[in-house]
Amino acid sequence: MTRSVVLLRGINLGRARQVGMAELREALTARGHEGVRTHLRSGNVVLDSPLDEAALTRDVEEAVRARFGFDVPVVVRTGAELAAVVAADPLGAVATDPARYLVTFLPREPDPERVAALPAADAGEYRVLGRELFLWLPDGVTTTPVGAWDWDRLLGVPGTARNWNTVRKVAALAAV
Repeated sequence: MTRSVVLLRGINLGRARQVGMAELREALTARGHEGVRTHLRSGNVVLDSPLDEAALTRDVEEAVRARFGFDVPVVVRTGAELAAVVAADPLGAVATDPARYLVTFLPREPDPERVAALPAADAGEYRVLGRELFLWLPDGVTTTPVGAWDWDRLLGVPGTARNWNTVRKVAALAAV
């Protein structure tokens, strides 16, 4: 069994794509995953599973489709990988507000040429390290210009973002 962190993208925003966390825990437990826990309503799941990353991603996507009737992109990291993200903290020296410090988790590493071609940020900062995009948005998520960039298009890989508070809390859950 591997402790994994499962991140669902774009659920419980407004009235669309509603996923109850109790129902999600129940659905994943019924599929054989153990110790299923959730944090907040934004699709942060910690569980133990014998499945590798690709198989777990497919299994959770199917569980959501079967239980809730719609498709949801899923990104998976092991507990150890998430701990490494927290330890890396490449913008920690400048990010003074964890609510404005985001990590976007990508299902695969973006093409290095795309990363090299990214424009410089006029306000805020970013770093792409492996399968994570770190964003420091000092004026807020919606008002710091780099926060409005179409990162999915720029990187060629869609991801799902969490603020630093959530990243640390989920990493702590995965470490237990």
